[in-house]
Amino acid sequence: MPYRCVVVDDNDRFVQVAQRLLEVDGVLAVQTAADIRSALALIDAELPEVVLIDVSLGAESGFDLVRILSERIDGFSRRIVIISTRAEEDYEDLIRETAVAGFVSKSELSVDAIQRLLPQLA
Repeated sequence: MPYRCVVVDDNDRFVQVAQRLLEVDGVLAVQTAADIRSALALIDAELPEVVLIDVSLGAESGFDLVRILSERIDGFSRRIVIISTRAEEDYEDLIRETAVAGFVSKSELSVDAIQRLLPQLA
């Protein structure tokens, strides 16, 4: 099933790779944002089925974006996948507190990894 995805990450190189990877694997549209403000505008406009949010967005925190989205859109946090180059264990408590769909290491990012966390997208 094709779906829309937003990748929120301030690393241009990773964003380009992720966008190509996901689109090649059948994601309908992959749009990107590098900071909280642009991510909120994009997500409000597009209401994607899944949002990948990097833990670190320069001086901002991806977890702050998760909290804002959770307050704005009821149940939206279940559409969010946290991504990072660091290990999931480093963020275990924060991930649990925010009730996101889960975590995927940037090195393991794939459509299959997303669909394991969000089976309704398969």
